[in-house]
Amino acid sequence: MKEVKDPPLALVTGSTAGIGRAIALELADLGFRVLISGRRPEEEVAELAAEISERNKLTKGCRYVRGDISKPDTRKKIAEEIKSFSGGLNVLVNNAGITTEGRRDILELEEEEMLKVFQVNLMAPFSLTRDMVPMLRKSTLPSYIINISSISAYTVSTNRADYCISKAGLSMMTELFAARLGAEGIGVFEIRPGIIKTDMTEGVTEKYDRLIDEGLLPIPRWGLPEDIARAVSGIVQGYLPYSTGDVINVDGGFHIRRL
Repeated sequence: MKEVKDPPLALVTGSTAGIGRAIALELADLGFRVLISGRRPEEEVAELAAEISERNKLTKGCRYVRGDISKPDTRKKIAEEIKSFSGGLNVLVNNAGITTEGRRDILELEEEEMLKVFQVNLMAPFSLTRDMVPMLRKSTLPSYIINISSISAYTVSTNRADYCISKAGLSMMTELFAARLGAEGIGVFEIRPGIIKTDMTEGVTEKYDRLIDEGLLPIPRWGLPEDIARAVSGIVQGYLPYSTGDVINVDGGFHIRRL
């Protein structure tokens, strides 16, 4: 193996808030340089970037690419930024995602609305992953692709059909890339969050508070972004060396079928 001279590099999409932010900070604690991306103005991300650099103890330990991950120009900027780093890409975390605006009933969904969700939640991570594989292959350290999906990949919400379908597609995408890249030593995983306290779930807090109180989850609490970040930490530290294509449920036991 080649001598490793550079700290590992991770790309985390949708990382300016919520789950992505927690993952970026967790990776920084592990010594990763982190490339973050999102739609927020640079000045709103400066504090996070500074914290990442402080945590990984690197002067230029974080860079930010602003843009819509579903746009080819944004993905091109990300690729160019990665090439400017030395040492190659070690970890890709496909976290960016959006939900249905207004939570429209399945019978009222318009194609344009569905396409918007599909482009961000499925097509963008597919295209980005495909484009990042050559950089992951060049890494002198173990490489990982981690897709952040949702319990909506298998749990029906008829007022979020486009979101559910996109996350189900992301699950299959995980298996496809895992099968293709396993022989090359690139591990591919799906982390499936449950009910996580983020901006995306803020509007349904009362609903899920009630369901949790009524016994929805074996572990009776909301999940936190840090719970997802710890699962990422375990993967990138090599704790699953003989696994790929696996789903890691971080959902308080929601996936358990109970009578």
